[in-house]
Amino acid sequence: MALSKNIRRVVTTVDANDRAVVLFDSDNPHNYTRETGNVSRLFWKTDQTPADIAGAMDRAAGYKSVCPPDGGTLLRIVDFPPMTKENEALSAGYQQTIIAEPAPKRGLPPRHAFMHRTRTIDYAIILEGEIDMLLDDDEVHFTAGDVLIQQGTNHAWVNRGTETCRVAFVLIDSKEP
Repeated sequence: MALSKNIRRVVTTVDANDRAVVLFDSDNPHNYTRETGNVSRLFWKTDQTPADIAGAMDRAAGYKSVCPPDGGTLLRIVDFPPMTKENEALSAGYQQTIIAEPAPKRGLPPRHAFMHRTRTIDYAIILEGEIDMLLDDDEVHFTAGDVLIQQGTNHAWVNRGTETCRVAFVLIDSKEP
């Protein structure tokens, strides 16, 4: 079963009369399909901590970076389709090149095409399916309901199954590890 269905996004705010109201309620409009077939859905981002929550702007609009802004956060859900022969043939470090974000200085060279690292703490929640996370010398198998706290390490998400895997990510800018 491919997870092509979009995801509803509801955002609330406080209006001029101090009432809690719905700001946005619709299918998430910020969806990007990557060359590898991954579908990335950005739901929200902040650009500072504490976060500015005033106003009616859509803070996810137009933001395509994998990493949050300096001092910020983001919420993204990614669909990882099963690996293809074409993706397996990509050179080691391909994903890090595509991300083009500053990586933490500490870390080994990538061993897989999807291996990358970001200067973030990532909270990942496997929503549907199964997926493997490759590390430098190890790998971890995840199934729906599993949670990962990833702290700026080399990692690659590889779906060796036959069904798409959906993962929710909260990325928080961090200091150099």
